[in-house]
Amino acid sequence: MVLFNSSRDITERKRAEQKLQLAANVFAHANEGIMVTTLGGVIVEINETFTRITGYSRDEVVGKTPSLLSSGRQSREFYASMWRALIDKGHWSGEIWNRHKSGEFYATMQTISAVRDAKGQTQQYVALFSDITPLKEHENKLEYIAHYDALTRLPNRVLLSDRLHQAMTQAVRRKNRLAVAFLDLDGFKTINDQHGHAVGDQVLVAMAVHMRQALRDGDTLARLGGDEFVAVLLDLESFEASGPLLARLLDAASQPLKVDDLDIRLSASLGVTFFPQNQDVDADQLLRQADQAMYQAKLAGKNRYHVFDAELDQSVRGHHESLERLRQALNANEFVLHYQPKVHMRTGQVIGAEALIRWEHPTRGLLFPAQFLSVIEGHALSIHLGEWVLHHALTQIEQWRASGLDLKVSVNVGARQLQQADFAERLRVILAAHPEVRHGQLQLEVLETSALDDITWTANVIESCRKLGVTFSLDDFGTGYSSLTYLKRLPVVELKIDQSFVRNMLEDPDDLAILNGVIGLANAFNRQVIAEGVENVESGTLLLKLGCELAQGYGIARPMPGPEMPAWCLAWRPDPAWTQI
Repeated sequence: MVLFNSSRDITERKRAEQKLQLAANVFAHANEGIMVTTLGGVIVEINETFTRITGYSRDEVVGKTPSLLSSGRQSREFYASMWRALIDKGHWSGEIWNRHKSGEFYATMQTISAVRDAKGQTQQYVALFSDITPLKEHENKLEYIAHYDALTRLPNRVLLSDRLHQAMTQAVRRKNRLAVAFLDLDGFKTINDQHGHAVGDQVLVAMAVHMRQALRDGDTLARLGGDEFVAVLLDLESFEASGPLLARLLDAASQPLKVDDLDIRLSASLGVTFFPQNQDVDADQLLRQADQAMYQAKLAGKNRYHVFDAELDQSVRGHHESLERLRQALNANEFVLHYQPKVHMRTGQVIGAEALIRWEHPTRGLLFPAQFLSVIEGHALSIHLGEWVLHHALTQIEQWRASGLDLKVSVNVGARQLQQADFAERLRVILAAHPEVRHGQLQLEVLETSALDDITWTANVIESCRKLGVTFSLDDFGTGYSSLTYLKRLPVVELKIDQSFVRNMLEDPDDLAILNGVIGLANAFNRQVIAEGVENVESGTLLLKLGCELAQGYGIARPMPGPEMPAWCLAWRPDPAWTQI
């Protein structure tokens, strides 16, 4: 009996030794840096990866605290919150910037866990971390590409949108005014035609410097593309206060330039509008108003500015159909859906179709969304129309399946509809009314700008819909987002590149740079990317070379009635130039 117990003891000891050896091997060879500390935060052990990442050897850190690595970038509140999490929950995870032994900063993704004994008492803390500095550097580059014009280094249309929204909020809070000035250079096309784009680029860079110097520190000057610029002038006590600033902008644009051996002198036409106004306006409306006023300045003789007339504009827009007429059209079934195919350009596979609403007006013919949807924007009728589209798109899927076509359909969801408290429940009821449709055959497209209005709400809605099997695509991507952190939080599966970038990418290097950035961003966050607005073979070829294989646009197919889709899918073949890439 004694011999048996002795044999069992030896076996258990060997098992314990094997476990210790396994733990030692994992500790020594882990790809993550590992640091073990006492309850008081004194380092008692590290592994080799710790030394490789931080530069510090074991002898240099044992007996010291992790503050040896501190970069100074995190506040006391940050570390206090970390310790509270460790004490209350027993673990913490997050990003930390540290300082290498050489003095250089590096970023880590770190997880700290409490090691407890059999009684549940914490004995030590173990931290595992990996160096994510290359990822952060890549993210910073993408942030810059997404927010700044590659040529002039001014804010681009994306950052302009963000700053304009902030400026409008501040103007309301401070009860002052702001001006939005849209500026277009006079005669710039002649410079490009006579002297080439290289000279034209130098002119734009010099113009940007001169105009930026004419503004105050808090003002924003952005380049939209080509020779179009927008200035946001803040903290104006009155409309008249903008006069000297606008005159300085025009003067800066007319300064003589020396480019190589050329003496160049241009002028500019400038349109301006103000905020707040008697009626509610958003940032996009302000830009359109300033653009319209700029056109009037051109007509008036150039080298001047023109102030937007809100009352005149309201009367011009009076021809739009009334809200009541649209309600009647919905009740009379005057709306129809057309479908634009989405394809894989290289393989030729038809991967889905986007449902696009049309109005079969009894006297005006087939009307496109831009001709009537703005009337109901933000109104409850937009919700009813949105649900009508969902029902009819699902019905079309059923009809296609009956004819042998199994196709995914994407439907645009407006901001007002998405913001309903019971959006996911209403979607579930609509899906239940079409039991033959797999939920995965429906994808919802949400505009990037509306998705970011309330990022937390939108993320929760998308997650609720994902549980139903319905996926989301972020539409018009690149036109309005403010931070990459938003993309991290939105559980969308697809990014749709806005057609404005695709249509101009062959001529505009800025749009091409944005395309590169968006595709890189999609890859970095493991999102599918699709381009809209592909109108010719050359655009599709360049997109494929950039790494974007999915597309839609007039170069592939125009939107068509549902019954025409099966025959089109059977007949369509990709251009040979695409299949050979």
